[in-house]
Amino acid sequence: MDKIVLQNLQFYGYHGLLPEENKLGQRFNVDVELYVSLQKAGQSDNMHDSIHYGQAYEKIKAVVEGEAKNLIESVAEGIAETLLHSFSMLTACRVKVIKPDPPIPGHYHSVAVEIYRER
Repeated sequence: MDKIVLQNLQFYGYHGLLPEENKLGQRFNVDVELYVSLQKAGQSDNMHDSIHYGQAYEKIKAVVEGEAKNLIESVAEGIAETLLHSFSMLTACRVKVIKPDPPIPGHYHSVAVEIYRER
């Protein structure tokens, strides 16, 4: 299956269970795979036959920088729903929401959730 990949999109949001997360906010990184047939676009060289990744970026940004959620699972679900609703040629998407600096003790690179949704 063909796909468009957006990696390491960086945003600032206010998601989390702890009051300081909602008040101070934190960084969020997002990786998205948009599953769509790219054959027609490759042959026509016409943007109308693909998904404009700049528009996809803006849709993702609106979710991550929008209304605060308790869980990054809800953020991921909101991104997937928005993308599937916004782009009719999109058959499925994989969304990974990463918290690089969650307020938990220990040594780690990040925490993340990843979901796959299709029509």
